Amino acid sequence: METPSRYCEFRFYEELNDFLPPERRKQSFIHCFTGTPSVKDQIQALGVPHTEVDLILVNGASVSFGHRLRGGERVAVYPMFERFDIGGLTRLRARPLRAPRFVLDVHLGKLARYLRFLGFDTRYRNDYHDVEIVRIARAERRIVLTRDLGILKHNAVTHGAFLHATNPRQQLAEVLTRFDLWRQVRMFSRCSHCNGLIVRTRRTELAEHLPGAILERYRAFYRCADCGQVYWEGSHYDRMNQWVQELRAARSAAASGD
Repeated sequence: METPSRYCEFRFYEELNDFLPPERRKQSFIHCFTGTPSVKDQIQALGVPHTEVDLILVNGASVSFGHRLRGGERVAVYPMFERFDIGGLTRLRARPLRAPRFVLDVHLGKLARYLRFLGFDTRYRNDYHDVEIVRIARAERRIVLTRDLGILKHNAVTHGAFLHATNPRQQLAEVLTRFDLWRQVRMFSRCSHCNGLIVRTRRTELAEHLPGAILERYRAFYRCADCGQVYWEGSHYDRMNQWVQELRAARSAAASGD
């Protein structure tokens, strides 16, 4: 086996430290390697998916993923800047997806429903294989949301996020904050079942589909243009709306330091 003959000094910042072993977090450390590998390969070898990275400085200069390491460099790695402008530096993806669309892995079904409830274009099926998720993300310019690091390390994935939370509601707040989506929430504009668009529907068109009591009690009705699922602003709508308001309040309190 070839003995490592070169080294670099690495430092990862902010949430990127979550992917490192405790002894390497929030501090500089030495990483040994052979040959002249790309900085992207070494970042992923250290456990950090490339989709989590938006800026790399080598000896103070911003570089691309393809930059070759030759030994002795100081490498600083920063997380995604979806909410900030770093236009004067070498950004590692063409641009943030300002009208983001998502594709989720098979373990995030409840999060998919929540995102759709809030109006975000979300592809999900519980039988998607990793290869299919990567294909959809690339073909449709979607952001991959996952708790599987393997998907995010795939070279074809350009936009993705590893979800640190395990609770679906906490995952939703994590996504809304990370991609700065709070102002883009459009409650019940997408079908939670199939992701189709929801359109306003007259009550007279629903007589064969809903009990008379529901038709009498509510005035506003909606139907999915794709699968035909019917919605109305009942107690479930009120609970979801209240929950979103609570998420907003919690975010504001955290931001103000209360």
